Amino acid sequence: MNISERDGLCILRVERPQQVLAYRPSFVGAYQTIFAEAPYYERFFPNEAEGVLQRCLQTPGHISLLVVRGATQVVGFAMGVPLSSRQDVYREMGGLLPVAHTFYLAELGILPDYRRKGLGAELVEQRLALIDRQVFSHVVLRNSTNINVSENIYKHAGFEDIGVYQEVSSRRVDGGVRTDRRRFLSKVL
Repeated sequence: MNISERDGLCILRVERPQQVLAYRPSFVGAYQTIFAEAPYYERFFPNEAEGVLQRCLQTPGHISLLVVRGATQVVGFAMGVPLSSRQDVYREMGGLLPVAHTFYLAELGILPDYRRKGLGAELVEQRLALIDRQVFSHVVLRNSTNINVSENIYKHAGFEDIGVYQEVSSRRVDGGVRTDRRRFLSKVL
């Protein structure tokens, strides 16, 4: 489903795995490129990046958006799932938020050449607009505690730091495995 279009870019809502077949290779490349940069410097193998997309698309109640140019090029993405489907994050939120009524904004990324054009903010707003308010009363996300431009987007959208952090261990572009700190931001819908 086409959500919006501007400057030759289209934001698509993807609901089924069959809808991403033409975009899958480009999504993998975009995912690897985006997370290899600051503030994460993470290395993902192609099957890992593709697995992120597939897991999201198979999660009931997911919201998956792709920013595409033409018939096959992915230049950005945004995904979200019910918090109860993400055990790694769910454990951190137990007792702090009504987990069964909280939606998790899982992924957001825009390729460098397409940044600073308002796409990130639009993807945040689109996901918030698509969340079922009959089921979810809260939304949560986590981002790097390192200097991170996306934090400004979230704060502008009404998210607040809830004072909860999580250490995330991942493979880095230099081949090492290191841990970095992620902060949780939340918003009441």
